[in-house]
Amino acid sequence: MTATSITEVSAPAQDGPTTAVYERLREVIVRGQLAPGARLIERDIALRLGTSRTPVRSALQRLQQERYVTVAGGGKNARLVVAPMTLHDARELFEIVGFVEAAAARRAALLEPVARGELVNRLANLNASLLAAAQQPLPDQNEIFELDTAFHRAYVETGAGERILALHDVVKPQAERYVRLYISALVTRITDSVREHRVITDHVRSGDAEATERAVLVNWRNAADRFSDVIANLGERGTW
Repeated sequence: MTATSITEVSAPAQDGPTTAVYERLREVIVRGQLAPGARLIERDIALRLGTSRTPVRSALQRLQQERYVTVAGGGKNARLVVAPMTLHDARELFEIVGFVEAAAARRAALLEPVARGELVNRLANLNASLLAAAQQPLPDQNEIFELDTAFHRAYVETGAGERILALHDVVKPQAERYVRLYISALVTRITDSVREHRVITDHVRSGDAEATERAVLVNWRNAADRFSDVIANLGERGTW
């Protein structure tokens, strides 16, 4: 296991200390600034953030419930660590995200024609930008990540109700941990995602809710396969 590294964490806002600590810790975990398997010491985090240990403790409990943080070892050796990144976990996360996004996309395909047309234009433009970014001589991985994320978020925000959005906000960042870490090995396969995105867009355009739902599920299942191949080759992170 690696030692705790809080060097990238800046002090949270004074209002809502538990929420601020939670959001900041989740951010650095998702972005890989706290590595998988890194030990999390309550006292050190509180000192770094300039806060008491109470909001840190509450934030870590919430992160543990959402599986960003887990307990390693047992008995006197038990310690909180950033959740490892494993092949099994990636496949499960991508499946869950697929189900949540498919529900949102189905609802988006049932919108009235004007709203649906606006969404289709946005999806098509984002997907075209994603393809262009992937075809650059030296593709910008951050740009590719942001464009792909924006494509999915577009139909989620348009079609989802509050409950679906809440579920998506909890689980999607966990999948993003894998995307951010392994995307460099997947740049050459972005065109596969672009083709799948076109299918989603076409079904939204036609207003076919069931076909849209299936297309999103296929996209995420294929993404799980692509990431599984990469993780198998490059290895899991934060495990012995």
